[in-house]
Amino acid sequence: MKKLLIAITVTSIFAAGCGSLRFAPGEKQKQNAWLHHQTTSMTADLARQEAVSGQLQQLSNLSKQQSRAFVSYYGLPRNFPESSGVNDLLSEDTRQIAGRAIAESGRRPDGWELADSALELAIAVAGLLGGVYGMRAVKFLQQTKVRSKALKEIVEGNELFKEANQSLAKDFNTAHRHQSPQTKQIVSEIKHSG
Repeated sequence: MKKLLIAITVTSIFAAGCGSLRFAPGEKQKQNAWLHHQTTSMTADLARQEAVSGQLQQLSNLSKQQSRAFVSYYGLPRNFPESSGVNDLLSEDTRQIAGRAIAESGRRPDGWELADSALELAIAVAGLLGGVYGMRAVKFLQQTKVRSKALKEIVEGNELFKEANQSLAKDFNTAHRHQSPQTKQIVSEIKHSG
């Protein structure tokens, strides 16, 4: 029964993937949100000062208002970038922060990191429950974690071998043609998780 429960849990983690999970906003993302708000605020002020069309003033004011939500969501940065004037906002530093924020925003947690964290949590909960069953569960989960890490290392090693020995890659794949569909699926998920 325990093995079935663990198998269902692991399968669910792999099936769900981690496409919808994101890391918490990093410092560069917070700085970028702050700079975005400063930029939209300055744009709205300049639009008013330069007496541009009413429609452009309304758009710039709306943009300023909307950008406050970004700052609220991301949080304030620990270190505020210089943003006291137009030249600061148009500087290379601001562009670099925007570039790093874009790169950070695309990162997702690795499926293996999530599975490892879930196993750690399960081990902690089983340890808190204590008793004979708790100790057995801890031992089983620790063993599952070690085996999961070993499987990942084997698949990664095989991929490195095939890259380094491309002439043998076809023979390598042929040697594994009798794997069960479940094994092929697990290996495929491991290959594409990170």
